Amino acid sequence: MDIITSKVATSADSDNVTSILEGCPADSAAAGRANVCESCPGRELCLSQGSLDPDQPAIDLRMNAIKHKILVVSGKGGVGKSSMAAALSNGLSTKGKKVGLLDLDICGPSQAQLMGVDGEAVMNTEWGWKPVVSPHTGVKVISVASLLASGEDSLAFRGPRKTALIKRFVKDVFWGRLDYLIIDTPPGTSDEHLTVVKILQNTKPDGAIIVTTPQSVALATVRKEIDFCSKMRVNIIGIVENMSAFACPCCGEVSEIFSSGGGERLAEEFGLAFLGRIPIDPSIAEHGEEGSNLVAASANTTGSQALLKTCDNVIRIIEG
Repeated sequence: MDIITSKVATSADSDNVTSILEGCPADSAAAGRANVCESCPGRELCLSQGSLDPDQPAIDLRMNAIKHKILVVSGKGGVGKSSMAAALSNGLSTKGKKVGLLDLDICGPSQAQLMGVDGEAVMNTEWGWKPVVSPHTGVKVISVASLLASGEDSLAFRGPRKTALIKRFVKDVFWGRLDYLIIDTPPGTSDEHLTVVKILQNTKPDGAIIVTTPQSVALATVRKEIDFCSKMRVNIIGIVENMSAFACPCCGEVSEIFSSGGGERLAEEFGLAFLGRIPIDPSIAEHGEEGSNLVAASANTTGSQALLKTCDNVIRIIEG
């Protein structure tokens, strides 16, 4: 009983975590040294890095060449976040935008397959790592999958090694001039999110798109994602409700399998933009498995039209 009780968080613990996040001095000379840092698990990392990151000027130089930088996030896994990031990249490229796609899911990368570049290696050039290019839309793609000898190889990285690799993906990759960089993050709010938010802050990223499914369990976790974005001062571009219904591949009729409208209600509750409702479309799932263009390969389907409408809403909000 004592062991179990010791692992149960109290309200005081919760208040302590909140105060740490709100008063975090990570970007100042007091990083790791302030009183609020004493109970923070990341204190040693801040002390080891120092207050000024020597890589930041190089990161800023790369990122300032990109007009818009968008994080795609989700509170839970399995909501279709990576598919949404790939579809958004394809959709923006189809509309004439120069697009890059950065896969930050270090331990479970999937963008190489979704973008049709599985098995292609990143080349090291005098200008930096050269991204692989999707054969369908010309989207530049960087994923840890392109650095591994085999697609079956696994990575078991702790926080500091993840941080170092993410910084290399941003600093050492020759992205060139882009209209959009779509950043696919892993589920939750962990090292990857904290790292990318910190290193991008000087170049003013546009914000985050939150992907959810309509069930109440997923929505409860999305509330935490919204809270995380608020605490980290990340603008929320809007919410996408994925898998909101089933689009029949034969007749196109849309049937609700789960509850529907949860994402839209959540957006209204927090005063956020609702970017779109994407149905379950078997043709999109099939093309994703094949590494085809998720948008163009099934252009006349209900799912593809919903994805294109979502892209239009993103462009309208960001570009005006």
